[in-house]
Amino acid sequence: MGYDMDQEQRLIQAQQRVAKLKGFYGHLAVYVVVMTLLFFINFFSGGSWWFYWPLFGWGIAVALHALGVFGLDRVFGPEWEQKKIDEFMKRG
Repeated sequence: MGYDMDQEQRLIQAQQRVAKLKGFYGHLAVYVVVMTLLFFINFFSGGSWWFYWPLFGWGIAVALHALGVFGLDRVFGPEWEQKKIDEFMKRG
């Protein structure tokens, strides 16, 4: 199926993937900690519930980050690119 990437390119791609995963997990951890704190602040301060607004807003950002790391990266990532290159190479 075409030509193989050399070992160095695969190492670089693996390192980039790990960096993306690390960034996402860090983002998720901060989100969980901050949302927990906001919940308790809202709970103990009384009044109307407002913590769900940042929960929802920041949650969208976390979901988009996850989609970039786990979803779109798999659809349009390096494997997809290589598959398309091979496809166009076969067509001539």
